[in-house]
Amino acid sequence: MIRVPAEVRDQLAAVAEARGTSLRALLQDIAAQTLTPEQIRNRADRTRAPLAERFGHHVPDEESAEMRRKMREAAAAHRAVRPPS
Repeated sequence: MIRVPAEVRDQLAAVAEARGTSLRALLQDIAAQTLTPEQIRNRADRTRAPLAERFGHHVPDEESAEMRRKMREAAAAHRAVRPPS
């Protein structure tokens, strides 16, 4: 059981209904698409290896952190201007 405020529950239920799915399936989809910090690090490591091996480009942690920050900002900006469905 997950406890959330009623307005959050209602929002999720509306999204699930609009997608033609159940609230349970919607939450499972969200969980499957949301990465943990460890999963993010693993993906970054898997990306860094071929860059270093094939192209000789070594991406420092600071550069990765800056790129993640920029991507979060871009995603937030996209969500802010996306027309409601």
